[in-house]
Amino acid sequence: MRVRDAQPATSDHAGLLVAHAYPDRIAQRRPGVAPRYLLRNGRGAALTEGGAQGLATAEYLAVASVDDQRPESRIWLAAALTLAEIEQHFGDQIMEEHVLEWNNDAGILARVRRRLGALVLQDVPLREVPDDEVAQLLSREVEQRGLTFLPRTGDADSLRQRLAFARSIDPSLPDVSDAALLVSIDEWLAPQLRGVRRLSDLARIDVHTLLLSRLAWRERQQLDELAPTHLAVPSGSRLPIDYSNVEAPALSVRLQEMFGLAESPRVGGGRVPLTLHLLSPAQRPVQVTRDLASFWRTSYFDVRKDLRGRYPKHYWPDDPLVAEPTRRAKPRR
Repeated sequence: MRVRDAQPATSDHAGLLVAHAYPDRIAQRRPGVAPRYLLRNGRGAALTEGGAQGLATAEYLAVASVDDQRPESRIWLAAALTLAEIEQHFGDQIMEEHVLEWNNDAGILARVRRRLGALVLQDVPLREVPDDEVAQLLSREVEQRGLTFLPRTGDADSLRQRLAFARSIDPSLPDVSDAALLVSIDEWLAPQLRGVRRLSDLARIDVHTLLLSRLAWRERQQLDELAPTHLAVPSGSRLPIDYSNVEAPALSVRLQEMFGLAESPRVGGGRVPLTLHLLSPAQRPVQVTRDLASFWRTSYFDVRKDLRGRYPKHYWPDDPLVAEPTRRAKPRR
């Protein structure tokens, strides 16, 4: 038996009559060539092949008869409907919503949408967006994506690593772990997000300063004492300390710059010896140790023999504890 094509109702007011009888079947045409529609109830439906003349191009329909096939039903009987009729007769059911979204390329996307159920009757840009709404949206983006959504700087990462190490000794210091910062995001970040509209605006946020401002003066003093940023070595160089491993802060330094230092330098108020990455004149690691005194007594002589062969113009004393440290090939005379 041949399936009948979709039929139009004949009355000029048929669309309104059907819409009032079946308000959940008011339908909006989807983009594309095929006569496919979205019903107010969220279901998809399509006119059958060879559908009634005039219906296939109608922007809106009121559907009187439809099968229950999935994923897309077939429309058997329908009548055309206009947006003006929908506005006039169903206006009290139309909901207006402000849609605020973040796009990495375009930035803040703000629109006003007027909906009748699943149907979007109007979708226009919203030019003015309150700063508080933007801040709330971006705060939620950071919560979902993580702190990597924010611009990363070496200073901010270093501060967080130093604080993590210092807190292992003094837990009273502020917690700036990912979990803690995400929980308190409305407190420390949201106020800085006002005025942000594009990805480039985010780059202006100084995360290092924001995190540092969470520390009182006494806490900053405590941080500097427990986790100094740099260490002055015997040669006079001031070198950065690496706290990326909370359990083993490290210092990379050329071996010759440590001559004369008997014990491994310490941080954490003298509690934790630094892991020393001792380097050749070419800045290549030759030894890793947390016990400098033991290195001088034992491994140094094997290392010295190797380095003296590779770098004969450099200074390789017999007794490193009384030798003059140097940043040069040899000490100044």
